[in-house]
Amino acid sequence: MRFLLTLFLWLVLDRVSKLVIINNFTLGDSITIIPGIFNLTFIQNQGAAFGILQGKLWFFIWAAFLVIGLICYYNILYKPAVFMQYMSGLIVAGALGNLIDRIFYNGVIDFLSFGWFPIFNVADIGIVAGSMGFLVYVLFLDGGNNINAN
Repeated sequence: MRFLLTLFLWLVLDRVSKLVIINNFTLGDSITIIPGIFNLTFIQNQGAAFGILQGKLWFFIWAAFLVIGLICYYNILYKPAVFMQYMSGLIVAGALGNLIDRIFYNGVIDFLSFGWFPIFNVADIGIVAGSMGFLVYVLFLDGGNNINAN
């Protein structure tokens, strides 16, 4: 249940944030929120993180389906620890949010710009935070002994 709740809430946050951008910005538009630090800049990324693998739409669509399927399978079959359910929900929500963009917009809607860092979105935050939490848990908190305990 925690997995599904996290997935749902993060996916809604991602979709709403992207719809606000799509409905209020033109591709390439940017507004400054905190001068020199943070902008909202509407771009469409047809690749992956940092713009790598541009134009490989079908690769990313199938990769997203694979990740979503494997993590859902993991949550159904193994009933992971509570923390891992939250992290899994973030990863799947992020993958699903970007998958929806790729299918309906032919690329991912990115808009969070910190100037010195590539532009990203809420789905990306879920993927990175969930993956880092997953890794920290496996390496440091669980000790590899209790990954599927409730």
